Amino acid sequence: MRSHPPALITIVNRTLRDECGVARGDRLLVAVSGGADSSALLHALSRVAPRLGLELRAHGVDHGLRPEASAELDRAEELATRLGVPFGRTRLRVPAGGNLQARARAARYSALRRAAAEAGARWIATAHHADDRAETVLLRLMRGAPPVGLAVLPARSGDLLRPLIRARRADVLAHLGRHEIRWAEDPSNRDRRFLRCRVREELMPLLESMSPGIVGHLCALADELGAGPGPAILDEKGELLRLSGAQRRALRRALSVAGAAKRTRVRLSGGRELLIDPKTRLPELLSTANDT
Repeated sequence: MRSHPPALITIVNRTLRDECGVARGDRLLVAVSGGADSSALLHALSRVAPRLGLELRAHGVDHGLRPEASAELDRAEELATRLGVPFGRTRLRVPAGGNLQARARAARYSALRRAAAEAGARWIATAHHADDRAETVLLRLMRGAPPVGLAVLPARSGDLLRPLIRARRADVLAHLGRHEIRWAEDPSNRDRRFLRCRVREELMPLLESMSPGIVGHLCALADELGAGPGPAILDEKGELLRLSGAQRRALRRALSVAGAAKRTRVRLSGGRELLIDPKTRLPELLSTANDT
């Protein structure tokens, strides 16, 4: 039994390999701000990229909303330079007004996609982690989103990758401390005029005091709703086998990599597993309870 959670580098490596669908030779544009999350992401990716055969570029966006942003990106550039990652930045002007965070976010992603195209990057990696995902599920619930609207921030969506999405905020901070990485604190992240900040600063601590595993529960809900029905598999009684979201994702990964070389197995609970035949690419339910 593990006495401590896996290190952030291990989490990032596993998420990229198992959930993001990256291939050797892919180029990633890493969105950076100089803050804690993106600094940890850039550092962890710099360690993982050589193992997976990936190329990195870092890019920051200054929205023109805070005078400190330029200096924060200078810090991000210093880190990228130290890690040997090419760095670029875009300066925007997002005028003040209603729904400022949403407009700034839209402008940021447009700028990142332009930068990715110019750099020849297939993917844009952002620093969302599990706590961000749990907050987003709650925000969607508060706004009355249907179930499909709660399947937020998966590890991969379109051209966006989220290598930290299986990590907690505590994992990020531990990584920064372990590697003595300095970062900048954006005061807008604690500005309670914004609903997300109130969820982060008020609602999440209250929920965690009543249910310490609430972040994991909310992320599992997003996984379950985003996994889809998956292939229909019958159990020993001929009834539909119910798989969790994690099991459906594992089955899809196995189906995607199953080839002529060997059969692929997906372990289930209760001493059972699914065997994917490389020729038919169909899963077969096996019982291993009596295997020796």
